[in-house]
Amino acid sequence: MSQRTLNHSVILLLITIFIVSVNMRPAITSIGPMLDIIRDDLSLTNAQVSLLTALPVFCMGLFASMAPVLNRRLGLNRSMYLMLFAIGFMTMLRGFYSNYALLIISAIFIGIAIAIMGPLLSAMIKQSFPERSTSVIGVYSFGMGVGSSLGAGLTAIFFESTESYSFSLGIWAVLTIVGILFWKLSMKGNIRVRQQETVITEQRKTGAVSPWRQKKAWLHLLFFGLQASSFFCIITWIVPVVTDAGMSLVQASMLLSLMMTIQIVLNLLFPLLYERFPKRKFWLFLFLTMGLIAIALLGSGISTLMWASAFFMAIPLAGLFPIALLFPLDATETAEDTNTWTAMMQTGGYLIAGFLPLLIALLYDWTSNHHYTLLILAGLFVAMIGLTFLIGERETKVE
Repeated sequence: MSQRTLNHSVILLLITIFIVSVNMRPAITSIGPMLDIIRDDLSLTNAQVSLLTALPVFCMGLFASMAPVLNRRLGLNRSMYLMLFAIGFMTMLRGFYSNYALLIISAIFIGIAIAIMGPLLSAMIKQSFPERSTSVIGVYSFGMGVGSSLGAGLTAIFFESTESYSFSLGIWAVLTIVGILFWKLSMKGNIRVRQQETVITEQRKTGAVSPWRQKKAWLHLLFFGLQASSFFCIITWIVPVVTDAGMSLVQASMLLSLMMTIQIVLNLLFPLLYERFPKRKFWLFLFLTMGLIAIALLGSGISTLMWASAFFMAIPLAGLFPIALLFPLDATETAEDTNTWTAMMQTGGYLIAGFLPLLIALLYDWTSNHHYTLLILAGLFVAMIGLTFLIGERETKVE
């Protein structure tokens, strides 16, 4: 293969990683702006409608461990085709049927598909870009940021134009068609995430230690769970919080769009900075401090300060996820181990993340007050600051 052909293949693979990762968020983040609309139309409680974002996150935890199994049985290629089709088909059904049962079923299957795609993409990045994993993780997280922003920012605009929340939720199926097309263009054969034979032989001799038995892996799991909780709580509840403080739905959606737009830019910038300035603790403390400032501004109830909070909150939303994705890459030597560690981290982490938005909904049903929402968010950031001390800096591997 010529160098030019190789470069084209690499660029195409990077574009594919970006487009596939874009598909991993709109089906979830599009629910947030429509939360009150769906609740009122279907006569639901806040807890019931919150399940539409909580259930996929729970499934992302429960089924992440299926990724290594499907990789061995179906291969990476077939597994990704199947998961992309599941997301597209279930999202499309939302556009035709506006009932609670269908929304719940689609949320479950979408969550399962995302659960399996995440570890497989991380392992593929480790295998295909061993020397540039940090930068390519940036492409992955950037794509997810774009997907989150599109779902959160444009759904309300679609609703304002069509007055149909079913259309506004179902339109995102179009993205999966693009994802499947690019996957077909860039992937050939029945690809599997492989493990080097020498490493396998050595592990058979010495006995590989499961990440479930390692303290560092548990710290990674807990941190991932808290950062994912903060993301899904903010995406799900920031519109209800600011509308409760006096903003209109359009203003609230614009604030969310502003926050997500800033996040998109930072999603691409931060991983590049991590590679140049790899001190993990510095970045974590910076992001978490910005998050606490943003919560204080939201809690003020002052319109100008709430708009300013969009900038401060975009910083941790953009920065925490790619750092959390790098934890397994820092701790492992092979793509197969990265797959296993990532699957563990996302299994437990997303189970935690699915519970917190539901807790907020239950408290709001009970109190009709979003002060508790902001207190929970602040508690998440404070807890992550504590975990940062325990996790410490990345280990420097001796060659």
